[in-house]
Amino acid sequence: MLLTPRLSVLDLVPVRSGQTSADAVAASVALAQVADRLGFTRYWFAEHHNMPAVASTTPPVLIAATAARTERIRVGSGGVMLPNHAPLVVAEQFAALEALAPGRIDLGIGRAPGSDPVITQLLRISGPTADVDRFPDHVADILSLLSPDGATLRLTSGREYPIQATPAATAVPELWLLGSSDYSARLAAELGLPYVFANHFSGEGLERALELYRSEYRPSERHPSPQTILTLNAVVADTADEAEQLALPQLRSMARLRLNRPMRPLETVDEALAAPRDSDADEVIARMRPRWVVADAEAAASAVRTLAERHGVDEVMIAPVAGSRADEPADAASGRARTLELLAAGLAA
Repeated sequence: MLLTPRLSVLDLVPVRSGQTSADAVAASVALAQVADRLGFTRYWFAEHHNMPAVASTTPPVLIAATAARTERIRVGSGGVMLPNHAPLVVAEQFAALEALAPGRIDLGIGRAPGSDPVITQLLRISGPTADVDRFPDHVADILSLLSPDGATLRLTSGREYPIQATPAATAVPELWLLGSSDYSARLAAELGLPYVFANHFSGEGLERALELYRSEYRPSERHPSPQTILTLNAVVADTADEAEQLALPQLRSMARLRLNRPMRPLETVDEALAAPRDSDADEVIARMRPRWVVADAEAAASAVRTLAERHGVDEVMIAPVAGSRADEPADAASGRARTLELLAAGLAA
């Protein structure tokens, strides 16, 4: 099925009340299989740490499992938070993934830590990480390390020492830069890399970031012209009212995050509907809600198409954030699957 615009999926592997991590991962792998069948372009896993409602802590592990259970869809990270990792380790992991699923692996890289300051400090004192101030250098290092020729390190003795992420690469993952600021847009343009704007988290500065990226883009051998993806939170259901109900658990969870309240597993739709009103949370939700697509199939497809055309992006990456009813199987996510099915049907060329 050819989708216009191209559609992809961003998955945080949400964990709802009554669900285990095993349930959440099983639901996400099943959702990736749905996306594969429907003609979505790629399926990416985010990196977040120590969050009760998010099980996407290790994108490479989830990518390997998902690539083994899908047939054609590209699988990748959205993204690996590079300050948490040594560049060589990232290059080795994704070179191995490319060897496991040739031509299907994406390496999306971000500059944010993906967690709170305590976890960020723990990562820095307990293992190899990268200096966030050297982010551009480390992205360039990963590009070199992943190439079939590898990179060369000059030792203090003056001797050159060859380094390769894998001994005999025949292909390399596609590398993307992720961000929601001028910084990441300019760096992607400077390095001639594809760019993803994290609209699902913050829609501020979208037009400026895309304009900077395109106007300052330096063509590279692999990417002679700019390439862009826009992320988008979406809940699509058979009726608009049902979509609004299914969106409520994730909206309430995002409000808690923005209000710096203790996080907890995602509520079921039933729990969210029964919760007492909260004026502070309602205010945050009212600000967020216009940037989400929460609608029936026809209206959602129209909104996605209009968004892609307005900003001239090559692809829209959906974060399907529909909640689940209390009586649904713990290892399934029928609302998220229905979101993908209805959007694909509405955008099929």
